[in-house]
Amino acid sequence: MIQSVSGIADQRGVWAGSSGPGSAQVSRPGATVGEEARGVSASGRVSSGGTGELTPEEQRVVRQLEQTDRKVRVHEQAHLSVGADLVRGGATYGYEVGPDNKRYAVSGEVSIDASPGKTPAETIPKAQHIRATALAPVDPSAQDHRVAAAASQMEIDARMELAQQRSDEIRSGVSENGADSASSYRQQQSNEYSSDRIGSFLNAFA
Repeated sequence: MIQSVSGIADQRGVWAGSSGPGSAQVSRPGATVGEEARGVSASGRVSSGGTGELTPEEQRVVRQLEQTDRKVRVHEQAHLSVGADLVRGGATYGYEVGPDNKRYAVSGEVSIDASPGKTPAETIPKAQHIRATALAPVDPSAQDHRVAAAASQMEIDARMELAQQRSDEIRSGVSENGADSASSYRQQQSNEYSSDRIGSFLNAFA
């Protein structure tokens, strides 16, 4: 899952999640340590903690947890690979202990910097990178899509701001050119007037 770390208030704590299919339980902050220590299985039963043979039902649960673990890790690795310099730390996982007393990842998260750039020109490629990171897994979650949508909106806003800046610069340039032209015209008129007066003065004494 992706956790966006942004300098904008409405983007803080945006989550993009990945929990594997068939996962019976998603880790809950502050509630997993004790359960994992007791060995809560995916079926909700506390395993005996022994190393003997598993029942067919327990074997099924283990296979399911193994599949979930693989999918979660692949999902998070995709975020990490594409995120690169946006990533703030590695992936963290929520675990569940199976009937075989092994820990299996059932959820995960990757924190990224989702704040805009210093300028609209910097924000545009950064927003594209954020979107690509959110949609990197083959199975983006609903939250992944929300993060991608927020990045798309960030890019749109930056493009609009950049266009406005360029428009203002063009208008400012036209205005300055117009002022320069008017000044040159006034100077030319002044020079012509002075020449006429000098010519008249000389003719009077010719």
